[in-house]
Amino acid sequence: MRLLIVGPLEGQLSEATKLAMQGGAKVAHAPSIEIALAALRAGRGADLLLVDVMMDIAGLIAALDAERIAIPVVACGVETNAAAAVNAIRAGAKEYIPLPPDAELIAAVIAAVSRESSEFLFRDPAMERVVKMADQIAGSDASVLITGESGTGKEVIAKYLHARSKRANKPFISINCAAIPEALLESELFGHEKGAFTGAIGRRIGKFEEANGGTLLLDEISEMDYRLQSKLLRAIQERLIDRVGGNKPVPVDIRILATSNRNLTEAVREGHFREDLLFRLNVVNLRLPPLRDRPGDIAALSDHFVDKYSKANGLSPRTLSSEARQALLGAPWPGNVRELENTLHRAVLLSQTDIIGPDAISMPDGTGLNEAVLAHTLSSQLVQTAETMSRAMVGRTVADVERDLILDTLDHTLGNRTHAATILGISIRTLRNKLNQYTDEGTFVPAPGEQRSVA
Repeated sequence: MRLLIVGPLEGQLSEATKLAMQGGAKVAHAPSIEIALAALRAGRGADLLLVDVMMDIAGLIAALDAERIAIPVVACGVETNAAAAVNAIRAGAKEYIPLPPDAELIAAVIAAVSRESSEFLFRDPAMERVVKMADQIAGSDASVLITGESGTGKEVIAKYLHARSKRANKPFISINCAAIPEALLESELFGHEKGAFTGAIGRRIGKFEEANGGTLLLDEISEMDYRLQSKLLRAIQERLIDRVGGNKPVPVDIRILATSNRNLTEAVREGHFREDLLFRLNVVNLRLPPLRDRPGDIAALSDHFVDKYSKANGLSPRTLSSEARQALLGAPWPGNVRELENTLHRAVLLSQTDIIGPDAISMPDGTGLNEAVLAHTLSSQLVQTAETMSRAMVGRTVADVERDLILDTLDHTLGNRTHAATILGISIRTLRNKLNQYTDEGTFVPAPGEQRSVA
């Protein structure tokens, strides 16, 4: 756990930081926002910022967002600074801690951030098998590819691996390859020198150097541009990186983890992903099953989220009724754990009593859970029917498929040529030429008012 204190708080937080350091946290200080940002750019990362509430917290958070540095901010100030505290929270600070500080409160905040980074809840045997494999490989430096649908917890298990590795006291750095524009991703990964491109006002350390000694998570690696993949492959193979605009390679010592919600083997076949890079990343594959295949986790996570959001919203303890539990277990959860969490947060707020019934569980548009399940089922059936029809066309000529489509449409219109031509989007003359051709080939064409006989 790396803690960066920003502003004139060092003396006031001395006892609290001592307690944090006894718990294994590393504490650094920056007297100003500019110095804090410079430290972060230089790769001296942090997991949490404690910032004087009288500083420009809105400007700090805007600067962090602009440079795509994702670090939670906690404001600290004297209790009389009520307006400043409110403004800090509105600006994006996660919490406000009054001064003089309660050392145990700050320690609890740090512990909460640390737990959020490395723990997760599971009860289902399907997930238990994945976690068992993760425990077996956590101590190695092998690259791991974590796959699964969106929302299944890929980043969570990546943090779990790091927390149980021999690099646990070193940085865990994550970069979302899908969220950063292609033109900026190279600089984000490898850093850049001053003047390397327009807007490069100073040297910036990339994620590879920031993660030196620790773990680098390449989130949604499948979205990385094909040309950049070759540079990534070299960095992984040789443990050397080149800053954009730099003239000498920089050695790095990191463990690589990567996630993908796509089938990378198919991406290789389609020419979108390098096969040699896939081999480098996929030393071990942890495949997270979707939530619908983990009923034990649905039950455990549901209770956890209800308890979490009851407390977070200052409500009395709430529980799920047996009917609500059954409804949750029967839902498909295409958004997986993320969707379940949002749904139960909403249910906690909508429930009129301490017992949450199925009527309080709804989708964002107000659709009830049972209606959503039915809609999803119908949608799945339509997709399956479409796939069946598509497979049935394989091996047939375009002319055969076109003939059947025209004759089926003619049946639908009871032989009305004008109506059939309108439905098909062709001229009546084209339709008549086609029908004359089918008749010459020996195919029965119904006259107006007739249909083909069905065997």
